Amino acid sequence: MSDPRPALNQLIAALERHLEASSQRRGEDDPTVVAAYEDLADAFEAYDDALHDATGEMTPLVVVDEQFMVDDADSDDEDYDDDEDDQSYGGLDDEDYDEDDDR
Repeated sequence: MSDPRPALNQLIAALERHLEASSQRRGEDDPTVVAAYEDLADAFEAYDDALHDATGEMTPLVVVDEQFMVDDADSDDEDYDDDEDDQSYGGLDDEDYDEDDDR
């Protein structure tokens, strides 16, 4: 069983570099921040792999690939309801209510 601690130390260092780069960012696509972001993602994956190899455990985190991210402002789905899974009663909709029903 290998020790995941060196990978953890690299992850901590990458987090610190990312914080420093983000704090001093110069513009939307600052290359220093982009590089720190990529280094952080790589360090996290290395730590997660080392942790799994050593203990069979994983972190509850994942690295998000920006190419799969969706900007909510660009969404064409105007009928989307954030509370879709809400189980509260919202009353009858017009199509659910029939005046002529004698029940």
